[in-house]
Amino acid sequence: MTSVFDETNLSRAIARVGLPAMLGQLTTLIYNMADTFFVSLTQEPAMIAAVTLCTPVLLIIMSIACVFGMGGSSVIARLLGEGRKEYAGKTVNFCTYAMALSGVFTAVLGLLLLAPLAELAGADAENLGYTQDYLRYVFLGAPFIMLSNGFVHLFRSAGLIRESTVGLVLGNAINIVLDYVFIIPLGWGAAGAAAATSLGFVCSSVYYLACMVNQNRRGDPLFSVSPRAFCPDRGMVSSVVSIGIPGALITVLMSVANIVLNNYIAIYGSNAVAAYGIAYKIDMVPIMLSVGLSQGVTPLIGYCFGAGQSGRMTATMRLSTLYGVLLGSVFTLLFLLTGQQLAGIFLHEDILAAQAGNFLRVLCLSAPALGIINMVTSYFQALGKALYSLSITVLRNAVLFIPAVILLNHLWGLAGVIAAQPVVEALLTVICLVLYGWDCRKNFAGQQKAHFPEHGRKADRLAVDRMGSRECR
Repeated sequence: MTSVFDETNLSRAIARVGLPAMLGQLTTLIYNMADTFFVSLTQEPAMIAAVTLCTPVLLIIMSIACVFGMGGSSVIARLLGEGRKEYAGKTVNFCTYAMALSGVFTAVLGLLLLAPLAELAGADAENLGYTQDYLRYVFLGAPFIMLSNGFVHLFRSAGLIRESTVGLVLGNAINIVLDYVFIIPLGWGAAGAAAATSLGFVCSSVYYLACMVNQNRRGDPLFSVSPRAFCPDRGMVSSVVSIGIPGALITVLMSVANIVLNNYIAIYGSNAVAAYGIAYKIDMVPIMLSVGLSQGVTPLIGYCFGAGQSGRMTATMRLSTLYGVLLGSVFTLLFLLTGQQLAGIFLHEDILAAQAGNFLRVLCLSAPALGIINMVTSYFQALGKALYSLSITVLRNAVLFIPAVILLNHLWGLAGVIAAQPVVEALLTVICLVLYGWDCRKNFAGQQKAHFPEHGRKADRLAVDRMGSRECR
């Protein structure tokens, strides 16, 4: 089969990288919803609230893996586009060991600071014990959580799309099975959900490591887990970290924003937190699918950039963004029509289900915008332009979202807090389109100037502007 990076049919290429990544994200969402579903069978709102409060902490742990997973993925895809496979292999090795060591450090630190972290997440006297139980098992599995999440990105950048998806699906499937065993027959509650999560990541990490060993035995220089192959240089570390840290901050700042949001919702009681938790989990379906599409396409964009295929890169962005917007629109319509019925699957009290349904109808309004925001963010990550992707993230989760939550809570109470997300996403969509259009014009104007040695002349400058504008449309 033709390499996905050399696929001539652009729609097929996007499908080959995007659909497996979307499937992986969907199974991740299913296991998250399975956690919530099985915990909800206990009919303990405080336990459901604990799972909701711990989600941002789990995302922060995953984000640390993004420093070396997403950062390494961007660097590796561009190296492969330039034909530098041996150096790309050294980068994979460095990222693997960096993720493992970071996971051990996070586990030790998290277990030492368990109680303060639970309170910081928004736990109160009613759900503090459940929150600490959940976090304890999550931190115990931190090294494997990081390895698994990082390998997903590294494998995609190396063209191992199938292996990347299989590992993700395997871990999530095991998680769901263990959710049932630990929560229902054994009655471990929130602790059981966390234990299932960590063990699922253990299994997926073992699978990825086995794939690396197998690839190495077949002579693939990209994959070596030998300590002797660990030889990072300053340029490698700088390239990975300079992209990875902004990529990680995307998740960290999103988690911080969610912690702030949870604290404001907690003002209205555990029932409000539980209702929001269910609405947010359901709304995560279009969010995760959009993230999967954008992350799946990122290596393809990076490869095109490294290979100098600017026209193909622009067409990939345009088509992928269109698919993302259409996907979000479908889910918005679905949730507007069936919000309360979907919430009723998880909440057995009619009042809570109605409240969660109303929350979902508001949250889903931002789904179409995510097709633009996520693709533009991934575009800048793929090109190694970390400052641009970081600026979008900071605007989204700090500059715009947190003040919006505070202001709208003051104006309209709980309804205003929930409305903060679609309001911010609408503003951010406009900002992303402006940033992308400006970057396109700058890039292609620069390329065209190389063909006009006397580009100082007015006629030449006008020609450059026209050509750049056509390329960005």
